[in-house]
Amino acid sequence: MIPPTQREALSVLAEVVDLSPDIRLGQLFAHLGFLGEDRTGRSLGNIDDEELLAVLYHHRGELAARLTSAPNGALQPTGAAASVPASSKVAEAAPAAQPSVRRHEGEDDHTAAVPTG
Repeated sequence: MIPPTQREALSVLAEVVDLSPDIRLGQLFAHLGFLGEDRTGRSLGNIDDEELLAVLYHHRGELAARLTSAPNGALQPTGAAASVPASSKVAEAAPAAQPSVRRHEGEDDHTAAVPTG
């Protein structure tokens, strides 16, 4: 017999799969592992069933929110590069990243600096 917490986790997992049809199970398990580690500090194999259930509910909520915020009901990509129209000024307005510089004791702006980045 499957314990109630595991039965509930499997049910929520099925809902998560339904909300993300383009994701393979291996990808989903890997993602759940990252979420579980972020929330608990432990790997997927070392978290309790209740903690996994909480991760599943959290992820299901994120997916459902993305669905309701998307204009056509399609999931929006997360973490992927999004295309930016050529007329967008956002990329032009962002300053270029400057490498971090560590100065040695006794050095000023006129002496050598060591890049740290």
